[in-house]
Amino acid sequence: MAVSSYARAFPSFECRSEPDFSGSLPHPKAGVRFSGKYNSGSNRSQVYGLSSLIFRFPPNFVRQLSIKARRNCSNIGVAQVVAASWSNNQAGPEFTPAANAVDSSASAAVTSIGITAGDEEVAVVENADCNDQNVQITGTGVKYASFLNSDGSVAIHAGERLGRGIVTDAITTPVVNTSAYFFNKTSDLIDFKEKRRASFEYGRYGNPTTVVLEEKISALEGAESTLIVASGMCASTVMFLALVPAGGHIVTTTDCYRKTRVFIETILPKMGITATVIDPADMGALELTLNQKKVDLFFTESPTNPFLRCVDIELVSKLCREKGALVCIDGTFATPLNQKALALGADLVVHSATKFLGGHNDVLAGCISGPEKLVSVIRNLHHILGGALNPNAAYLIIRGMKTLHLRVQQQNSTALRMAEILEAHPKVKHVYYPGLPSHPEYHLAKKQMTGFGGVVSFEVDGDLLTTAKFVDALRIPYIAPSFGGCESIVDQPAIMSYWDLSQSDRAKYGILDNLVRFSFGVEDFEDVKADVLQALDSI
Repeated sequence: MAVSSYARAFPSFECRSEPDFSGSLPHPKAGVRFSGKYNSGSNRSQVYGLSSLIFRFPPNFVRQLSIKARRNCSNIGVAQVVAASWSNNQAGPEFTPAANAVDSSASAAVTSIGITAGDEEVAVVENADCNDQNVQITGTGVKYASFLNSDGSVAIHAGERLGRGIVTDAITTPVVNTSAYFFNKTSDLIDFKEKRRASFEYGRYGNPTTVVLEEKISALEGAESTLIVASGMCASTVMFLALVPAGGHIVTTTDCYRKTRVFIETILPKMGITATVIDPADMGALELTLNQKKVDLFFTESPTNPFLRCVDIELVSKLCREKGALVCIDGTFATPLNQKALALGADLVVHSATKFLGGHNDVLAGCISGPEKLVSVIRNLHHILGGALNPNAAYLIIRGMKTLHLRVQQQNSTALRMAEILEAHPKVKHVYYPGLPSHPEYHLAKKQMTGFGGVVSFEVDGDLLTTAKFVDALRIPYIAPSFGGCESIVDQPAIMSYWDLSQSDRAKYGILDNLVRFSFGVEDFEDVKADVLQALDSI
């Protein structure tokens, strides 16, 4: 059988009937293994972690298949149909005589097939016992950390070249636009229901494209599992509803995203859930609350929004663990590159993937990462509530994350340098940035963060209108909500997020009329510096 092109295979590749798409089902075992060696005599670079072995066959091979086989071919790829045809169970009336002839020749050689090209031995098939058409060929236990030493490399390859469940030789992950998935026969459906077979079922419960994104985020966070949902608020709210029982109690902090505060203050009490609010640095208040009440969950951002306060995640996790309380950290401002909340002891970490993870101001999403035991509880409720992420949105975030380390590096640098400039400027009263020694948690931030983020908040020396004049004088940043994208964004919280409250009510939350939140993008530093200084000079 002629092979028009080939894929290189490296030691230990396994053929399994289905990948575990749901995050909770066991991976079924299958009996096909591919092994081979790569000859580097031509100074070719060795490649590790290839997740899928793709064979291409001449066009007439596909034409020899029946209508049904060709339909399946279009759905799951030629490689899967061919691999399935190697199984003894697949030789049947479904194939035309010509196709059977191909199948027969393949079966005769399946015990040991070596495909060579020049000095490269590409693949050896030692055994074949895959019983259905949905064959996946993936690496067996390749660990990212074994050869990828940086988060930047992991952000590019995790879930794709390493462990992608979709069989394709495309570099980019395909967008699987479907609302439901079919089963070949009822027995397959029953096997799926009884957890003997892993598969997708319905779009709200999972999608191949979104699974790639979940695996990529899990790899960055060092998490067993990740759930991706339709927005950051969706991630936070479904987490609260899944993990805090009716009548439960939570602890949160004074500084946080307003809509999260609204949910805690107005929605959770309808289920009898109460909250204690503490200063991010007040560990005494946390200990007192843990001793006096049965606390179910500690939740906060670190850094917080908009004053960028930092919580001692390691200490908070230790105190809460002793009392049986869970800890969830919203790491949106930090990103998984600047802070590893799970490694510091937190049980869960959530992100608004709309921000730095997506990074291009073009998509909404949220995610929750942590141990499978907890994430599966949240996932089950998510399946009921909905809020599923569209696979096209998942694709945009996958694409965005491949430049995450480059963007965050630039944003960290620009924000720190601008924070220092702003702090020294006579028309700026105060700067809030954890990378400044003047920040109350500066030493803590240095301890638990590798970078201080791309957002700086500061107070202009002036009133509401003076501050608005400064904002309007800026030419590079957009006046908009959100942050973390390639484009710089500026907003005046008193107007953007708190305009419905009176000045005195805004002040209760520390939101003064002269407060500005500036999200630095990836523009040239000198351009941004000149723009900000000119705008300050105009007031």
